Amino acid sequence: MVRTRLITTLLCLATALAGLALDGTVRPAAAQNVVVMVNGDPITSFDIDQRAKFTQLVTRKSPGRDEVIEELINERLKIQAGKRYRLEVTDSEVDSSYADMARRMRLTPDQLTATLANGGVQAGTMKSRIRADIVWQQLVRGRFQSSFQFREKDILAAAESKRKDDQPIVDKIEATEYVLRPVLFVVAKGAGNADGRRREAEALRARFQDCDNGLAFARQLRDVAVREQIVKTSTDLPPALREMLERTGVGRLTTPETTPNGIEMFAVCAKRDTKVDAPILKETRQALFAERFEVQSKKFLQELRRGAMIERR
Repeated sequence: MVRTRLITTLLCLATALAGLALDGTVRPAAAQNVVVMVNGDPITSFDIDQRAKFTQLVTRKSPGRDEVIEELINERLKIQAGKRYRLEVTDSEVDSSYADMARRMRLTPDQLTATLANGGVQAGTMKSRIRADIVWQQLVRGRFQSSFQFREKDILAAAESKRKDDQPIVDKIEATEYVLRPVLFVVAKGAGNADGRRREAEALRARFQDCDNGLAFARQLRDVAVREQIVKTSTDLPPALREMLERTGVGRLTTPETTPNGIEMFAVCAKRDTKVDAPILKETRQALFAERFEVQSKKFLQELRRGAMIERR
């Protein structure tokens, strides 16, 4: 739930772009025309042009210049606040989110970059926006942490108020919890050796019998990354993926899949029965979080604006 707002933003492509100064992208000479200074951080005519183009690209509407400027001011304030609280988002985190966005659109990162370029938008501006969203999520959640703790009875009450039939609400349902370790056979861009890497992945899959020994062996292979453990419940997975994990079994690897970064498989290291929130309770919890986040986000942003030095030129 940490990145609920960010994920929604990426999926619908409905947010605007940030200025390129945040990620060091080289600008044309015309970009030096500073329009607004936000605590000493410039917003240029190039920033405004990029934001306007992206908004028009995804909404099919031309935004007003003042609207674009206000959005860019808010984003500058978020980034600056993150720096004050020592919240640094790495380039790899940003690139990973960008790749996830592309994957959900059934594109590679390069294809997404080309799609943006066709609309006159540089990829660096979108990555700056992603960075700002991640920072803001962390800031708001950290500053107002206690306000995001919901009592079970409040969640049940909220769910009851939205119920449309006479069936009682079940608070917990049976589910399966999977402990997974992603294994990636890296394929360099333009290398053209994806088929060879897939054969290597299949060979590892054939000899993989348990996570302890199998993962240790995988780490010794050339250009193979064993990533951090992730835990997923069956209720969070699409039916096809649930079926694949169940079919794979504990201590084995899933079928290799081609991703923008290479050939990926998942080691199923554990599987156990558990109980999780019923879907209606999960949806209600997420809705309560989103509502509370919106309130606290606006409150925090207003506080930042009151203390900011914003100079329009």
